[in-house]
Amino acid sequence: MSESSSPPWSSDSVGLVSPRTLHFDQPLELDCGRSLDAFDLIIETYGELNAARSNAVLICHALSGDHHAAGYHSATDRKPGWWESCVGPGKPIDTNRFFVVCLNNLGGCCGSTGPNQLRADNGKPWGPDFPIVTVRDWVRSQQRLMQALELPRWAAVIGGSLGGMQALQWSVDFPDLTRHVVAIAAAPRLSTQNIAFNEVARQAILTDPDFHDGRYAEHATVPSRGLMLARMLGHITYLSDNAMADKFGRDLISGNPQFSFEAEFQVESYLRYQGRSFIDRFDANTYLLMTKALDYFDPAREFGGDLASAFERTEAGFLLVAFTRDWRFSPERSRELMRALLQAGKSVSYACIDSPLGHDDFLVPVPDYLKVFGQYMHKVAKEAGA
Repeated sequence: MSESSSPPWSSDSVGLVSPRTLHFDQPLELDCGRSLDAFDLIIETYGELNAARSNAVLICHALSGDHHAAGYHSATDRKPGWWESCVGPGKPIDTNRFFVVCLNNLGGCCGSTGPNQLRADNGKPWGPDFPIVTVRDWVRSQQRLMQALELPRWAAVIGGSLGGMQALQWSVDFPDLTRHVVAIAAAPRLSTQNIAFNEVARQAILTDPDFHDGRYAEHATVPSRGLMLARMLGHITYLSDNAMADKFGRDLISGNPQFSFEAEFQVESYLRYQGRSFIDRFDANTYLLMTKALDYFDPAREFGGDLASAFERTEAGFLLVAFTRDWRFSPERSRELMRALLQAGKSVSYACIDSPLGHDDFLVPVPDYLKVFGQYMHKVAKEAGA
């Protein structure tokens, strides 16, 4: 094979992958009181299921993630899936040992049933008529997925940030189906400050003149300014102050002040680029839904606010990973989870990784993080006979 025809992936990548869509025609009751008569979930899988069907792990994505966690959709793809650093042969989620499932959540905009998908009853986009969904709704839909794949139990449910919250909810709602939980850079509920950030992001979208009460598709437009601002705000919270300073400092693009409101500082240019690129790949109604799911997540709510009580009937082992410079879901939030799990008498491992980036560290191949994650998953694999 000539050098020019070589695939872009290395030997520790899952390589070329293809998504597939599963259709579910049994009604799904939602926390908001509404239901979906039927729905689709788009998924990707990596690795092979063993004979005992005991080596399946579920990856739950974070706010703007999707089903494409690893590998490439074509040989010309410039980037792999969003968790390429952790999923593949020899990586913490070792596809030589595990059968890995990742899906796009309900309400997403990458192929699962959501606001930008067509309704079966009228052939029009759901738009703002798509119901509000919660983390518990997602877990219920993922349990349907598990049944469709004929899996008796997850060897582990794994996720970072909002994905970690789904993994925790799995242990509460389906304790007998969840052998291990890996929750990375997660929290037991949002702080008031985090809810405030989400509200500002939503207001940016809701007040965009092109939003049209969520029916922008019918007006052949996109609330691009609001979506861009929401993403820019989010990015600020995903990085630590030190990481931003190290990456951009106070450097001016032209070297000198231009005394204008154009992007003059490097960090301004970076945020505008991130905001603009987000418009091309994400849907505004989905952004609203995902942030509300974050806000509502609180497994202790139905236990009088007692988090330990929420975890009492769980049967899983837990790995909690936090990052020192993550100020969005700080290490204290993971320790809050750890204390509740220990109070409930559960098996829990905790690691706080010293790393400068911030919340987004869970997506980055930080060596100590990969080591801790890999060692825990090695234990999971041995228990699963993988």
